[in-house]
Amino acid sequence: VVGKRCTTNRENRSLERLVKQNRFKNVGKLHKEWTEAGVKASRATTHRCVKEFGYSCCIPLVKLLLNHRQRQRCLSWAKEKKNWTVAQWSKVLFSDESKFCISFGNQRPRVWRKGGEAHIPGCLKSSVKFPQSVMVWGAMSSAGVGPLCFLKTKVTALVYQEILEHLMLPWLNDHGVDVPDWPANSPDLNPIENLWGIVKRKMRNERPKNADELKATVKETWASIPPQQCHRLITSMSRRIEAVI
Repeated sequence: VVGKRCTTNRENRSLERLVKQNRFKNVGKLHKEWTEAGVKASRATTHRCVKEFGYSCCIPLVKLLLNHRQRQRCLSWAKEKKNWTVAQWSKVLFSDESKFCISFGNQRPRVWRKGGEAHIPGCLKSSVKFPQSVMVWGAMSSAGVGPLCFLKTKVTALVYQEILEHLMLPWLNDHGVDVPDWPANSPDLNPIENLWGIVKRKMRNERPKNADELKATVKETWASIPPQQCHRLITSMSRRIEAVI
């Protein structure tokens, strides 16, 4: 038998307004503000109501500030590639760098959001400093993961040219992969961003003690990614482009 609701629809709507005002409030903060407004409810009830509204507690994406020109270039690029097939995308190499930290776990803030809300302004966070870490540059295509390089410095134009010359070009020649132009600041269009996320989730239970152990773990995990997983990410390009447009 379902028990009687202890809160009214009006009270529930007031709780949802609190969530929308600041998506980064934890359950304890939401419960405090809700009950201070005169609602009689437990912390568990607060949590259950928020979940019933359709919100999940997620790790937020990091927002990127795009100026008008960058937005226009991104839109033009997306329109040019709108009708590309999976076969065409399968010939493209995607590359990017990412930061891997020695300390993994739930240190990052969490955000309440519904399906499809990952990119709305209220659900995004600004980038912050991280604990001891290593910078990694990698590449992938529909054929699977490509080369991996640990970087000692931030990726400047000169560093990137050296990476292309010594790592990417030989790999391209072996696999017959094309590299088209790319709009600036467009991680939402790059499936390797999802691949970095997959690698980091696989490493969640690892406890490297220093940078060398961290590098070894990254290399091992990167090598374990099957080509089928990369191919599935490539097939998402048409959906990404539709979303950008």
